[in-house]
Amino acid sequence: MIRVVLPAHLRTLAGTGGEVMVDVAGHVTIGAVLDSLERRYPVLEGALRDHVTRKRRPFVRFYACEHDYSHHSYETPLPDAVVSGKEPFLVVGAMAGG
Repeated sequence: MIRVVLPAHLRTLAGTGGEVMVDVAGHVTIGAVLDSLERRYPVLEGALRDHVTRKRRPFVRFYACEHDYSHHSYETPLPDAVVSGKEPFLVVGAMAGG
């Protein structure tokens, strides 16, 4: 099981607490975690990635083990600490403005 921490607005949308667990079969990649998250919480589909292009939404960022994975390919494997459940995969709502 992979631990995923969602920002407050997505927790509200999904109707869940701060940290959720998703089951990922096979290789634990960014895309596999997002696919599992959207299967478990269908209301999040389109909130993290565009419905058509499947590209990350502009104000959504992905972090693991203090590293920004936002611009990595969805096929990028996540660190062993995330795979083992020691560290969470973080979905962060980016800030903008002045």
